[in-house]
Amino acid sequence: MMNIKERYDHLLAVISSERFLKKRGLGNELPFFICPYNPGEAVEVESRNAILKKKLASMRITIQEINLYDLSLDILGQRGRLEALLEIEPASSRDEILDFLRGALDPEERLVPAISELLRRDQHDVLFLTGAGEVYPYIRSHSVLNNLHAIAGDKPLVMFFPGEYRISPEEGASLDLFSRLHDDKYYRAFNIFHFHP
Repeated sequence: MMNIKERYDHLLAVISSERFLKKRGLGNELPFFICPYNPGEAVEVESRNAILKKKLASMRITIQEINLYDLSLDILGQRGRLEALLEIEPASSRDEILDFLRGALDPEERLVPAISELLRRDQHDVLFLTGAGEVYPYIRSHSVLNNLHAIAGDKPLVMFFPGEYRISPEEGASLDLFSRLHDDKYYRAFNIFHFHP
């Protein structure tokens, strides 16, 4: 088990490698990578991500970071749904709020088109997706990744995931959010800590 410094040394070596940037060694799979981390390290991960992006920029590798929570707030604000949510929240149940958010932020109809627009606007070499823990349970990581297949396969994507990405022959693969929720099946990504430059 690597400590956080060793993990970020690994990330820098992998992401700056030609093998990673040219999508080699993936067996015709999409260049989607999961970077799992201990949820208790969230603040340090955010800080180290900023340092990692600066180091990569000094190597002329452009990172575009999309935080799913910030993007969700933008989508709600642009559509006038944030005010509506604040109005209904005091008198609504948790399930009603979740239904509202799931509808307003549907990955296929809202979230992925917004990501697509951001990707068209800004040139990048690698996409970082962050904020997966903050948008649970109204946005599920596997649903975002499944819907991104059509628009984000030409450049490597790294999803920073607070939990575990388990792959086993017996149980298949799953994104275990917060290392507790074991129901998000996702098979098409690589664990970035198993990928070598």
